[in-house]
Amino acid sequence: MTVCEYKPGLEGIPAAQSSISYVDGKQGILEYRGIRIEDLAEKSTFLETSYLLIWGTLPTKEELEAFESEIRYHRRIKYRIRDMMKCFPETGHPMDALQASAAALGLFYSRRALDNPAYIREAVVRLLAKIPTMVAAFQLMRKGNDPVRPRDDLDYSANFLYMLNEREPDPLAARIFDVCLTLHAEHTMNASTFSARVTASTLTDPYAVVASAVGTLAGPLHGGANEEVITMLEEIGSVANVSAWLEDALQRKAKIMGFGHRVYKVKDPRATILQNLAEQLFEKFGHDKYYDIAVELERALEEKLGEKGIYPNVDFYSGLVYRKMGIPTDLFTPVFAIARVAGWLAHWKEQLGENRIYRPTQIYKGSREADYLPIEQR
Repeated sequence: MTVCEYKPGLEGIPAAQSSISYVDGKQGILEYRGIRIEDLAEKSTFLETSYLLIWGTLPTKEELEAFESEIRYHRRIKYRIRDMMKCFPETGHPMDALQASAAALGLFYSRRALDNPAYIREAVVRLLAKIPTMVAAFQLMRKGNDPVRPRDDLDYSANFLYMLNEREPDPLAARIFDVCLTLHAEHTMNASTFSARVTASTLTDPYAVVASAVGTLAGPLHGGANEEVITMLEEIGSVANVSAWLEDALQRKAKIMGFGHRVYKVKDPRATILQNLAEQLFEKFGHDKYYDIAVELERALEEKLGEKGIYPNVDFYSGLVYRKMGIPTDLFTPVFAIARVAGWLAHWKEQLGENRIYRPTQIYKGSREADYLPIEQR
């Protein structure tokens, strides 16, 4: 390899062959296993979509019912994991708590029987079932409260909102949250998915794979943008301030959170769906003035930078949706992780199919053939 072949961040370098998801950034197309994201958002559920991503086909009615039943059965977490989480500092970030908790699952369930389909299914079920429970548990524990036990009579998304807010959610809110999970479930070879596949290629257990991916998602250049969107909208303060704020930001060449994407050169199709979901929430539960600021900022930025392909991405409206549901800002990325577990597990399973450990090369830039200098001469 020569210097001219080096691409910082491996930009544009294929790292795997995959059948899981497809993106056309110029036309704004996202597909899971060939099915458009718009169809899945309208007609599917998060667990049905997870099954599609991981096993490659839509489940039959019987298969989906069995899958949902297994998820319900495994929602609870062992008391030792709860006791461990109680020792986490209240000021710790929920993503750090989630990474530690996900890794801890491996202490109880890891057998690394990666050639056993039953073990693979058990791992998929446990991770999908327990990650939401751990996110909700830490939220209550850091406020000094005991976690809320899962309810078997509630579906996946309604149960999470119930554990988080200690009350049964409105059906519309639960359905919208389920769509949000579907939208965030998978998105080709992003940083956390690459991390998951690299970790999977060593043939370690799936709990370590997910913990690795959670740690990658926690970085501000990957997850967390929807948190910063809320901060940005609060800083702008009003629709009247949008123009002046934007002019100043562009002059300073500041990053405008929630806009632009490494792949999409048009509006992210997930952002379009999320904007519609936000409007449904506001119609039923009351308006949010920051939504008006967001709409005006999108209009003003499209006017100035639309020709450069700078449009809203999935993070721009998702934070407004989550906040209306009573989800704290620093839980936005853990919620992202709850959804993306499905995609990470799909890539883990696909990696096992034709595995070869990742071993990229490097371009050495250091000195050559240097002499060792004794410590007394340094």
